[in-house]
Amino acid sequence: MWPWVVAGLTVGADQWTKWLLRSSYVPGESHPALGPFLSITYVQNTGAAFGVLKGQHGLFVVLSIGVIGWMAWELMTRSSLHAASLWGCALVLGGALGNLIDRLRFGYVVDFIDVRVWPVFNIGDSTITIGVSLLVLHTLLTARRQETGDGRQE
Repeated sequence: MWPWVVAGLTVGADQWTKWLLRSSYVPGESHPALGPFLSITYVQNTGAAFGVLKGQHGLFVVLSIGVIGWMAWELMTRSSLHAASLWGCALVLGGALGNLIDRLRFGYVVDFIDVRVWPVFNIGDSTITIGVSLLVLHTLLTARRQETGDGRQE
């Protein structure tokens, strides 16, 4: 049950922060938040991560639905998932849903976290990155345990 709560809270946090931004900023507006390290910058991203493949709205909607379906399937059918996999699936699910909502409502994803040395991103992007990292890390550690003959079950 808790992975669904995590996914829901992720969508809520993502959409709430984007609503705050849209109600206070105009596209392109930027203000420093932590000196030279962090700014809040309103970007309307029609592409994927880093603005790659701008304008491919249909492709990103289909890919998002596929990822959302896959993560939901994993959470519904694999009750014995390791905690890292549960967290990973829940975070990816929530982030993908948050960004899909933007794409369907506006035709773009609202990004606003600007660390100056990285493209502008949002809460959903962050949770997707953390979730995928957890899934990859768990997969690598599980594979390593199997190679070394460690008999622990996940």
